[in-house]
Amino acid sequence: PIGAVVAVGLPGGFSEGQMRELHSGILFAADKYNCPLVGGDITSWQDAGRLVVCISMLSKPGDKPPVRRNGAKVGDVICVTGSLGGSGLRKHLDFEPRVREALEMARIADLHAMMDISDGVSTDLNRICQQSGVGAIVDASALPISEDAKLQTDPLRAALNEGEDFELLFTLSPDQWDKLRSLWRDPLPLTAVGRITDAGRMKIRMPDGNVIDLEPGGYEHLMG
Repeated sequence: PIGAVVAVGLPGGFSEGQMRELHSGILFAADKYNCPLVGGDITSWQDAGRLVVCISMLSKPGDKPPVRRNGAKVGDVICVTGSLGGSGLRKHLDFEPRVREALEMARIADLHAMMDISDGVSTDLNRICQQSGVGAIVDASALPISEDAKLQTDPLRAALNEGEDFELLFTLSPDQWDKLRSLWRDPLPLTAVGRITDAGRMKIRMPDGNVIDLEPGGYEHLMG
């Protein structure tokens, strides 16, 4: 991260004390991730309105070129950080951006493709597959389902589709996966959940052993 600009639209009656509290919270997050607040804009609604906060961040590559979505290769191991699902209960308001962990993974191993899981692993893995021209098979039994997702009616569906996990989804060769696992010292768990294939579509191996199509079922931003 290089810096951030923040624009806020304040509702009627938003006090100076509330503004200072909001500013303090933004500075706390900026300092935590070494991304200074460098500017922005403040406005207010003429009527009651709602509080609107719009954040734009600037960044630069680290010591290596950025890991893109389009580099997945047939035979790659598909991996995720942390756990999946349950964001509707609290995680979407209390997540930890994996900035430091992503840089450390890229330092240790040769990552072929990577992105964060914001719209559900089924949808975001599909984006990697489409941009890389590959397919995938996911092992349902290997998915690290969060404790909150396990409280839902269909925990597997929640882990695949709920989104707002903000964990990392990445692919790398089997030997690089072995290297990453052996050198990884961070408490954040890394889990292999499948393989990249040449099938041209996504599949999922269910706990009973049946292999079925895996359709992207996560959040779609432009559904109207």
